[in-house]
Amino acid sequence: MRKTLGYLLVVLFSVLLKVPGVYAQHIDSTHVNPWNYHFQVTVIDQNHSGFNAKYSGMNSLADTVETGANSVTATLYLGRRLWKGGAAHFNAELSGGHGLSSTLGVAGALNGETYRIGDPAPVISAARYIIQQMIPLGHTGYVHQEDDIDNQLEGTIPSSRLVISAGKFSMSDFYDDNVYSHDPRTQFLNWGLMSNGAWDYPANTKGYTYGLVVELFKPGWEARISSVAVGATANHSDMEYRFGKAHSETLELVKKLQLINGQPGSLGVIVSYSASRAPSYQDGLTAIKTGNTALLNVFSGNAEGLSYGGHKTGVYLNFAQGITQDLGFFARAGWNDGKYATWAFTEIDQTITAGLSLKGTGWKRKDDVVGLAQVVDGISKDHQAFLKAGGYGFIIGDGNLNYRHENVTEFYYCLAVNRTFWLTFDYQFIVNPGYNKDRQGPVHVFGFRGHIAF
Repeated sequence: MRKTLGYLLVVLFSVLLKVPGVYAQHIDSTHVNPWNYHFQVTVIDQNHSGFNAKYSGMNSLADTVETGANSVTATLYLGRRLWKGGAAHFNAELSGGHGLSSTLGVAGALNGETYRIGDPAPVISAARYIIQQMIPLGHTGYVHQEDDIDNQLEGTIPSSRLVISAGKFSMSDFYDDNVYSHDPRTQFLNWGLMSNGAWDYPANTKGYTYGLVVELFKPGWEARISSVAVGATANHSDMEYRFGKAHSETLELVKKLQLINGQPGSLGVIVSYSASRAPSYQDGLTAIKTGNTALLNVFSGNAEGLSYGGHKTGVYLNFAQGITQDLGFFARAGWNDGKYATWAFTEIDQTITAGLSLKGTGWKRKDDVVGLAQVVDGISKDHQAFLKAGGYGFIIGDGNLNYRHENVTEFYYCLAVNRTFWLTFDYQFIVNPGYNKDRQGPVHVFGFRGHIAF
């Protein structure tokens, strides 16, 4: 699949370069650095209180006090302009550490950085390698693009453009962006706030996949579509792309808004479809009754999917709106059909989130940010029945289930020490972790984060 994508892009670029007038419009400034290089390191430490629980299972959050769960990531970002409208990006990343209870027991898991960590020992890997081609569309003017840590090269680019990206990346690099709630390195830590929790977006253990993304940018709105690889095993490093059997397609439409006081905002809609080796929860119930441990190991991520035929469809909404220059509101809602096992992200089939983000201008700390959000997550009837019968996914499972919605309230204060260094205090209040009223809690989670970026 990777070679095929490469061949297709070479052919496409060759054709475009030969079409008269395609690049007659100005794309890049002639006096900007063709290179892009940035670095970040993020260290997070978390602890949680003890709480009353009637019982515990293999995937339960520990009901005793837990301390010293920490993670570290360090990323080197390199980018280079290649030709007219063409660019390449490479990110090398070191990651290590572990989450509270080994990142088990809470569907809205507690540290967004642990999602990228497969082995507790620090490991260096090639996180991203992307080749991009920008194609101007029409004569609608130009905008200046700043050099940015998110693999963005400085230059003057057309307002109307098509951008084709191929390689290895995270789906969250392109989709479900929210200015107030998207980055666990500087904003909320909970998984349900860094992305739409109900979107089981294709990814390996560290959060990456490979494939092709095509984006259309027009003044006032955006659209993007992609086809990428899915996991051969639930929450594992092995990825596969097999036409008609193992693949994932995603479509997003985003409308730019100015609903309040002329402040910027956006409304996005995502539709996704994934085909994989994921078994159905009905098959899981049968496996529990017959003692089919081989199939049950597939649900928990301990074995490769036995056959193809799993599929998941979902719809997800993403809203952000500035209220003043310093205060912003955001919300997300998401739903997937929940008939087949969670395969990549986390065990959430329905979600609603809402929150506020406030800059510290009012207390003369204009670069500080305070955030407050509420998350309510749920799972499908089939998913509930599987957990009630004693089934285990790769994130949750207490051996029994007295179902209730999982609720997470998160607050953070991000202190800008200087232009490159931020310190954050984070607090999460969890009720019904793993959707289980018999382990209602509440659980108090305290976190501290250091982040350096330049």
